[in-house]
Amino acid sequence: MKGAAVLDRVTAKTYAGWFRALADPTRVQVLSLLASTAGPMTVGEIVERVSVSQSTVSAHLKVLAEVGFVLVEPRGTARLYRVNEECVSCFPSAADVVMGRGVRPLAAGKAGR
Repeated sequence: MKGAAVLDRVTAKTYAGWFRALADPTRVQVLSLLASTAGPMTVGEIVERVSVSQSTVSAHLKVLAEVGFVLVEPRGTARLYRVNEECVSCFPSAADVVMGRGVRPLAAGKAGR
């Protein structure tokens, strides 16, 4: 395929981080829970719903926040977590872009890091 476009390195690294973050079933559960909840949730509220330890949920939330899927809002001594709609809305087209179906390019600075 001479002349085929190559995905730029920055976008490729961003998408690889997204796919890596979703390679764990607990992270998928946590992200799904946050996406289906009307407002932000504390770690304790998430723990009650996904039935894993607080430290495990915290570690998974850290990974999801690092790639931009989850936003963290400090409130007093608690931290509230919610889905980053801008980042998550880009994700479905990431596989299409990687496979050369270029549906929606990643906007610089819009999602992820």
